[in-house]
Amino acid sequence: MESISKQVVNCLLCDLAKSRINAVPGNGDIKSKVVFVGEAPGKNEDETGVPFVGSAGKILEKALREAGFDRKEVYITNVVKCRPPNNRIPNEFEIETCTSAHLKVELQVLSPKIVCILGATALKSLLGLGHMTLYRGKIITRPPYRYFVTYHPAATIYNNKLKETFDSDIKRLYSLIKGENKTLNDFA
Repeated sequence: MESISKQVVNCLLCDLAKSRINAVPGNGDIKSKVVFVGEAPGKNEDETGVPFVGSAGKILEKALREAGFDRKEVYITNVVKCRPPNNRIPNEFEIETCTSAHLKVELQVLSPKIVCILGATALKSLLGLGHMTLYRGKIITRPPYRYFVTYHPAATIYNNKLKETFDSDIKRLYSLIKGENKTLNDFA
């Protein structure tokens, strides 16, 4: 993972490298059974070089804690590793470039039991699917991974009605990972 992080930090493959302060490699427990994948770094992440440390990160961390996870025992990353200007949605070239060069390699090395997709951009980037509401709360199997789909924590800032659903999804994910509920095979 160190070599992947170095590649991310030194990446110049797209124009996002020109405007970033820091590239933001994933971080967390590399032996985690679950990897959380968001869209892209925001302002706080760009300043620190650490994923999900801003407002969305606090929401994610609280949901993780309430579900039974410790942030230190999961791995968190983004589709795109550099902050897009003005927090815009990454364009297709940026997504494809970063996914091919970094995210796919991360996932291969980590080999998680499940990948938790956080939001519509990650859903489209990883699975080519739109319409978040059709897939939210579901497990989608695309070998070699299983994907659990939920909202991006930032969405709960702009739409408070999503907070309860997001928290519930993270609790369900925890029970799936810990085997307290149906096994992942039951959701294939």
